[in-house]
Amino acid sequence: MERTKVAQLLKEAPGQQVLAKGWVRTKRGNKNVAFIALNDGSTINNIQIVCDLTKFDEEFMKRITTGACLAVTGDLVASQGSGQAVEIQASDIEIYGECDATYPLQKKGHSMEFLREIAHLRPRTNTFGAVLRIRHNMAFAIHNFFNSKGFYYLHTPLITAADAEGAGAMFQVTTLDVDNPPRTEDGKVDYTKDFFGRLTSLTVSGQLEGELGATALGEIYTFGPTFRAENSNTPRHLAEFWMIEPEMAFYDIKDNMDLAEEFIKYLVQYALDHCLDDITFLNNMFDKELLERLQGVLKDSFVRLTYTEGIKILEKAVADGVKFEYPVGWGIDLQSEHERYLVEKHFGKPVILTDYPKDIKAFYMKQNEDGKTVRAMDVLFPKIGEIIGGSEREASFEKLNARIDELGMSHRTLEWYLDTRRFGSCPHSGFGLGFERLLMFVTGMANIRDVIPFPRTPNNAEF
Repeated sequence: MERTKVAQLLKEAPGQQVLAKGWVRTKRGNKNVAFIALNDGSTINNIQIVCDLTKFDEEFMKRITTGACLAVTGDLVASQGSGQAVEIQASDIEIYGECDATYPLQKKGHSMEFLREIAHLRPRTNTFGAVLRIRHNMAFAIHNFFNSKGFYYLHTPLITAADAEGAGAMFQVTTLDVDNPPRTEDGKVDYTKDFFGRLTSLTVSGQLEGELGATALGEIYTFGPTFRAENSNTPRHLAEFWMIEPEMAFYDIKDNMDLAEEFIKYLVQYALDHCLDDITFLNNMFDKELLERLQGVLKDSFVRLTYTEGIKILEKAVADGVKFEYPVGWGIDLQSEHERYLVEKHFGKPVILTDYPKDIKAFYMKQNEDGKTVRAMDVLFPKIGEIIGGSEREASFEKLNARIDELGMSHRTLEWYLDTRRFGSCPHSGFGLGFERLLMFVTGMANIRDVIPFPRTPNNAEF
């Protein structure tokens, strides 16, 4: 008999023989009957297996414990209890894998910290099953959105010699003997002897290569892992995370904002349409305002204002007695507390801030006529702060070249990038969406380590 997934079984009409396979979540009962909650990962909901103990050996049933893997054949019948429409009256059970008594996921509450210590098992919990199903659906929706708009999916390199952000917090990639590397005459490590013949690192962004794609294909997007070697242990940072980075020829800053807003709303609507059971579970278990917050994103247009206007609002808040941990003033790099104040307290809806000071933004952003600001845009969300960062890109070779010099960046590693301005430069824009930050918003999870299967953070590379 062919197996039917639990998600489908729960939708089927009673009166048929079925085969279900999965893992035991709980087992209860009395001397006459046992009730097994079986889950195969296809849904947050379990299928109830009813076992008439006159048909099953007592010693056999003792082997069926929480975590055991079973194949169950039986009749799908209308459920006698509440909570499910159908259940399976078991006629045959095969135990694929018994579960040792030390299995840590028993029927009790577990802290998020404890579950991170057993990240190889936490996907079997209701919480992480829900998170990972939502993660899959959001990845699928991202490809759907861009494909429907005629974008091309561009695979950009994970190993690079260029620091897209100019920040230098990168993981080095080398095959040299780190205990005894070859050295130049002046004592420095000789990277010409390395595998790639130069100093290389794991990428912090696919954007620069994405711009090359946009100047050939028009509209592209990247979606892949990125890496930051920042020694940060906040609930919002990972050392390895996934980024979505569209780059579009002939888009100005307004086009960029319009796309970002449309993109986010599409993803939220997709989540509500395809992941409602999982979202409802997370809403009830962790964040009672999750559903309301998701629905709220769809109601109104995002607020759009300049960084300068945002600073004025924050300065007035300080004058009115609002206490921030970090100081407020024109030229600061906004902290999460500032961003969330604008979104949650002042406007009560998502905000797109534009025209940031050039000194706190990346070298490739288009400079405004005032000489002080650039055409940057950050999308700020409730509970998260910045969820998207982007800009109109600097199309002028002269201005981009001068900015690279001003920041003391390497021309050698960026000459290929400057070619996009030498050879047929065009107006273009793009942005980056941190996939895990999106998932924090959609799932309501408070820590970014709980929306990725195996988090990579300082002093942690388990599993």
